[in-house]
Amino acid sequence: MGKIITFTNQKGGVGKTTTCINLSAYVAKAGYRVLLVDLDPQGNASSGVAAVKNKGTPSVYSVLSGQLDIDDKGLIQETKVPNLYILPSTIDLAGAEIELAKIGREQGEILSKKLAPAKESFDYIMIDCPPSLGLLTVNALTASDSVLIPIQCEFFALEGLSQLINTVKIIKRALNPSLEIEGVVLTMYDPRSKLTLQVADEIRKYFNDKLFDTKIPRNIRLAEAPSFGLPILLYDKRSQGGRAYEDLKDEFLRKEKKR
Repeated sequence: MGKIITFTNQKGGVGKTTTCINLSAYVAKAGYRVLLVDLDPQGNASSGVAAVKNKGTPSVYSVLSGQLDIDDKGLIQETKVPNLYILPSTIDLAGAEIELAKIGREQGEILSKKLAPAKESFDYIMIDCPPSLGLLTVNALTASDSVLIPIQCEFFALEGLSQLINTVKIIKRALNPSLEIEGVVLTMYDPRSKLTLQVADEIRKYFNDKLFDTKIPRNIRLAEAPSFGLPILLYDKRSQGGRAYEDLKDEFLRKEKKR
């Protein structure tokens, strides 16, 4: 039975999609079947693995709207990384929150029901959320076993953290009692910066053992990779960013074995 992990942070530009793509790719490289679900209307995760995402392409919107089931042929696309697959996002997803809001009491549980069959086919399902705490993110958290939070090492990244944690608690209490925090990953880490070290210390105090030891540095190769539709694993695995995500994969899998 596969495990569903949501990657979320309502603040944009914190390395959320980069972390979702690259951890997914390295876990797939380790031999696990991984489904990357792009739940962001911007479709950056889809672009980052060169998925077809034209308007009208079968996508996560097709599933949420009931047009297709998760196991329908042509919906899930292969990527250039063996064992890594993607359920892409297209511009069609942009109006999904409005449509979900009209459904009523079950509006937060649609994705959970739709993804359930995929848990039989994949070891991990990694969901990349939009940078907000709207109904798409609520659906992702309701469907998930755990949530992984990438946090940029800057002051403003701390400001919305309590709101995110409160949202997780609400979802856990009202919709998904089994939801847990998978962990917190520090991104854009610069050990030369005093502010970085101070922010990292505050996050460590708050999350304790939930904070991953692996830190993701600022790295130009990480920033370049998505424009080529490649995870860092295929673009430049020897770069500082590539080595960091491989280390994160090792730490992630070690933690999984202990659970």
